[in-house]
Amino acid sequence: MNEYINLTENNIDEEHICCAIGDPKHQEGVDCKKEWIKNKLKDGHVFRKLNARGKIFIEYEPLETSWVPISGKNYEYIYCLWVAGSFKAKGIGKELLEYAIKDTKKNGKSGICTLASKKKKPFLGEKKFFEHFGFKVVDSIGDYELLALQFEDAETPKFNENARSMKIDNKDFTIYYSNECPYVEYEVKELSDYAKAKNIKLTFVKIDSLEKAKNAPCIFNNWANFYKGEFISNTILNANAFEKLLK
Repeated sequence: MNEYINLTENNIDEEHICCAIGDPKHQEGVDCKKEWIKNKLKDGHVFRKLNARGKIFIEYEPLETSWVPISGKNYEYIYCLWVAGSFKAKGIGKELLEYAIKDTKKNGKSGICTLASKKKKPFLGEKKFFEHFGFKVVDSIGDYELLALQFEDAETPKFNENARSMKIDNKDFTIYYSNECPYVEYEVKELSDYAKAKNIKLTFVKIDSLEKAKNAPCIFNNWANFYKGEFISNTILNANAFEKLLK
C-alpha cells in the first residue's frame, strides 16, 4: 500500500515539495514556495505527496481563495497533479485524485475543478485522465479549458472576464509569475541578468496577492509570457530558451 503525506505547519520545513528535488540552484524558490504554502494552509490548502523521493503530488484548495482568475462558489480547485518518472502507470495518480475528490465531498463542496487544454500543454494535467473520473468542460478560453466534477446541481465555475482576452497593454516582453512554482525565482534572476547584459527590455510582474491573482490578465499565474501585448506561452524560460524565442 502506498504511503502519503499531507504537508502541515509541523512538517513542511522537513519535507520536500517534490518539484525541485536535489537542485541547489532552486533552493530559494523552494523556500519561497514553502512560505507560500504556509500562508495558504489557513485557507484549506492541501499539498499531498507520496512518501518517496520523487515528483508525485496533488495540490488543491477552495476555489474562492485559489490564486487563479476563476470564480465559483463552494468548489475546490486543483493546481497541479503530477506523477513523474518510474512512478507512472502504478495507479498513484488515481489514488491522489480519488483522495482529493473524497476530501472535497467530505468538506461539503459542490464540486472540484482544474485547468486543462484541448491539446497537451506543459504544466497541465491530461484532459482524458480527468474525464475518466467524470470531469466535464464548463468553460474555455481558446485551447484552454476549465474542467469540473460536480457533486450536486450548482452554479458551475468560470474564468473571470479579465482573463479572457489573454492580452496586456505593455508591448515589451512581459512575464507574469508567482511563487506557486519553486522554479521561478531562479529563472527570474537569470533572465533579468541576461536582459540587462543584452540591453533587452524585459518586464516582470509578480502576482503576490489573492486580489492580483483573481484579476490577472491571463489564466496562468505561476508563469505567463507576453510579447507585443499577446499571450504566447506558459513555458518557464531560462536564458537560452528566451534567446531562441526572441530569434
